[in-house]
Amino acid sequence: MARYSIGIDLGTTHSALSYLNVSEGARGPGQAMLPIPQLTAPGTVEERTLLPSFLYLPSPEEFPAGALGLPWAKEQREIVGELARSHGAKVPARLVSSAKSWLSHPMVDRRKALLPWQAPEEVPRVSPLEASARYLRHLREAWDHSLGAEGPDWRLAAQDVVVTVPASFDAAARELTLEAAKQAGLPQVTLLEEPQAALYAWLEAQGEGFRKLLQPGEVILVVDVGGGTTDFSLIAVVDREGEVGLHRLAVGDHILLGGDNMDLALAHALNQKFAAAGKKLDAWQFNALTYAARMAKEQLFADPKLEQLTVAVPGRGSSLVGGTLKTELQRAELERLLIDGFFPKVAATEAPLTARRTGLAQLALPYAQDPAVTKHLASFLSRQVQALRGAHDLPVAISGQQFVHPSAVLFNGGVFKARGLKDRVLEVLDDWLAAEGGRPVKELPGADLDLAVARGAAYYGWVKQGHGIRIRGGTARAYYVGVESAMPAVPGMEPPLKALCVAPFGMEEGTQADVPPQEFGLVVGEPTRFRFFASSVRRDDVVGTMVEDVDELEEVSPIETTLPAEGGKAGTLVPVNLQAAVTEVGSLELRCLEKNGPGRWKLELNVRMKE
Repeated sequence: MARYSIGIDLGTTHSALSYLNVSEGARGPGQAMLPIPQLTAPGTVEERTLLPSFLYLPSPEEFPAGALGLPWAKEQREIVGELARSHGAKVPARLVSSAKSWLSHPMVDRRKALLPWQAPEEVPRVSPLEASARYLRHLREAWDHSLGAEGPDWRLAAQDVVVTVPASFDAAARELTLEAAKQAGLPQVTLLEEPQAALYAWLEAQGEGFRKLLQPGEVILVVDVGGGTTDFSLIAVVDREGEVGLHRLAVGDHILLGGDNMDLALAHALNQKFAAAGKKLDAWQFNALTYAARMAKEQLFADPKLEQLTVAVPGRGSSLVGGTLKTELQRAELERLLIDGFFPKVAATEAPLTARRTGLAQLALPYAQDPAVTKHLASFLSRQVQALRGAHDLPVAISGQQFVHPSAVLFNGGVFKARGLKDRVLEVLDDWLAAEGGRPVKELPGADLDLAVARGAAYYGWVKQGHGIRIRGGTARAYYVGVESAMPAVPGMEPPLKALCVAPFGMEEGTQADVPPQEFGLVVGEPTRFRFFASSVRRDDVVGTMVEDVDELEEVSPIETTLPAEGGKAGTLVPVNLQAAVTEVGSLELRCLEKNGPGRWKLELNVRMKE
């Protein structure tokens, strides 16, 4: 049995590792955060609780020999962590950032070396998968250098490791996260949704006291705004044979909107001040300005007594050698830009704006077009009330509401270290609830917003052993596989595609289900393409449900592969029955079992192999 339960928050802007002694079923001395050695300056290694999720790819002559060494590796060719972030702000063409967002981008090959995005040809590149693996490897090496130095049983790979992912990650992004962990030397990990991890951290912090704060019938809204993403989850408080239980109701879409957007908004506002003073910044200086704006934002929100801070940008050009450009960031404009700009007061019926696109656009991350987090929240609660109304297994009452009425809110993500942003969300929710005769929402006191996800993930490892309270709910979406309809050949017309439900909403990890026998033929021995779909609102579909219109669903990454053929069957259709399984680590498997034959094939999103 593992000595420790390890929780890893693989974040967009920061990563962290928490650990909990679970040997012999004991809680031990309690949880602790791993101090992570990392470069903070060339030749300087310091321990920090957070590892910035940045990778810098230096040129061969950029640093002297040995300047990038770490305690476990004296010679390094790349930089991870604090120095990568700070130095990369000065040389952004060599800085890899937002790897987690790229890992979930279905329009690019996430195994292809494409980061830093649009870097010059002379700059080496890595894939989003490789960058994610690099952050996890740094955490593994840091653990093995310290706590893992006592022997093989103490190494990180021998522990019960839980890695967190956004609740809105699709099956492909989850599978890629598992693959990144394997590349980092962690062959066996469990995935946990970040909002659930945040709630587990809250439960641990409250102890038995949580029962006084939550009653059966209540609905918890988790609002998670991190560096790069916004995530919403709904969790119901239920009565399980006289005991309080938790049941995950719904999760929102994957929204690329977070602290990075806020830093960029501040940078543009400050850039206008420079322009008004006749100072024009180039692309390099603007990147430095964005980094400086983030630092000023964090200081102003951390110290309410500060009314303004100076923001400095290095000078460029012969007339500014050795000089800097300076301006002021006022608290009033900070609050106006971030609170009113990203959390405006809107009606519960408002939906995010979708701007008309131009005919051509640069391929990049699919950022949210509307920066109003409150509009995205209104849309989520309104769509989910339609999905929940009439659901046969709903553990809470939903009737006569235009949106789901949360009774409690748990905030997560470093963005909410700003008290004003929390207050605005609570104010908007209370306005919505009052308009429908609902009670004001209560805030659940949270743990450290930077560390809650890692701590909750470690605590979950202890819960898996049968302790504490476990959040139930299974898969956050229903999953479907595309099935080509049988029809005579018609010139210029492809056979219509239907979608077969193989994993219904809420299918529990570690379970499997047989698709009712139908006439399915599997193409083997030649290249083919399997299309997969998902839905977060079709709650009543069961295994075997056939959806006629795939446009009602969200398409996820396809699998392009050649399934091995046996006995001269190449290029033929092999009659099969289908079986679906959700593994213990949360990935989806589709098993194809040959009728009246030995053939067995297994498809996993982005992983293909024959059983």
